[in-house]
Amino acid sequence: MSETKVITGKVRFSYVHLFTPRKNDDGGEPKYEACLIIPKSDTAMVKKLKRAIEAAKQEGKGKWGGKVPKKLRLPLKDGDEDREDYEEFEDSYYINVRSARQPGIIDKDREEIIDQDEIYSGMFGRASINFYAYEFNGNKGVGAGLNNVQKLADGERLGGSAATAADDFDDDFEDEDDLM
Repeated sequence: MSETKVITGKVRFSYVHLFTPRKNDDGGEPKYEACLIIPKSDTAMVKKLKRAIEAAKQEGKGKWGGKVPKKLRLPLKDGDEDREDYEEFEDSYYINVRSARQPGIIDKDREEIIDQDEIYSGMFGRASINFYAYEFNGNKGVGAGLNNVQKLADGERLGGSAATAADDFDDDFEDEDDLM
């Protein structure tokens, strides 16, 4: 396995677009993406991620004129600093991962998941990601590519109501004449 590839431990998924690519703000091609929320308490995972990011920086020297730039955008962000208004990012780091290719998605038994309702913001799982150096529109940094996803457990949905249609409409409705 490459030094820039990481299989995460258990993380929480947010901003999930794994079945349908999302058009990005940069005007580029739509991408499959997710935000991986990594607990700061998982120090072994954080070290592994930092080592892979450092390996990508070293591989990027050729792209950046033989040295690592002093000002570089990095993918591992501090949730307490950058997302302080969102409790799900508390005591966590996060990484936004993307891919032009749809990731493989499996469950904890390694069976393919095809039901889109099974994959949502708030679930827990693991991800296969790779870090790479980039230079785009004058910006230099290390990006995080998404390879594959394994769902491990359900979690409280993030970013909206989890009510079903049956929950929203009670049995008390009798006749449409009651509405007039």
